[in-house]
Amino acid sequence: MNAILMNLNLIILIAVLAIFYFWYASIIGKRNKVLEALSGIDVQLKNRLDLIPNILTIAKKFMEHEKNIFEEVTALREQLGKSYDLKNPQDVKSYLASSEMLAQKMSGIMLRAENYPELKSNQNMLHAQQSYNEIEAQVAAARRFYNSAVTALRNSIQIFPGNILAMLVGVKEMPFFEAEEVVKDLVDAAKFL
Repeated sequence: MNAILMNLNLIILIAVLAIFYFWYASIIGKRNKVLEALSGIDVQLKNRLDLIPNILTIAKKFMEHEKNIFEEVTALREQLGKSYDLKNPQDVKSYLASSEMLAQKMSGIMLRAENYPELKSNQNMLHAQQSYNEIEAQVAAARRFYNSAVTALRNSIQIFPGNILAMLVGVKEMPFFEAEEVVKDLVDAAKFL
């Protein structure tokens, strides 16, 4: 009878350890999926950063008195070119916020370009704008993939026993990509009519 009870306890222990191992493997897999998604954002942002000097060079020829926005974009581009800790949620959040600020500044340049007929009709600028719009669409897709991966990770580390395992192995929640409050504001169409 003792041998049967001992075997049963051993089987239960092995089953519990197997469950914890598979849960642990699932959490690590989801964390790695978040890192992969963040890397995808990095790739698209690098493409954007590589394109920005071309746009600025073309636009500067026509928009000489818009110097401050060019300086802001250049400073943000340099800031985003620096490395950051992929596993540090605060670094990731700061990086995503800076990339969103750069996107807003670049949108400002594109909108201002509409006020310069020579620039608006310049073939190089038209091509650069088209390329920039394509990259922005790819950045948006990469952000959606990242947020999806963050959701899966958060779900796995907020539910028992994942929350205990995550705490034991040091897996932290990663921030969602969130649009700035300015972007969330409703557009008043009456201003444009």
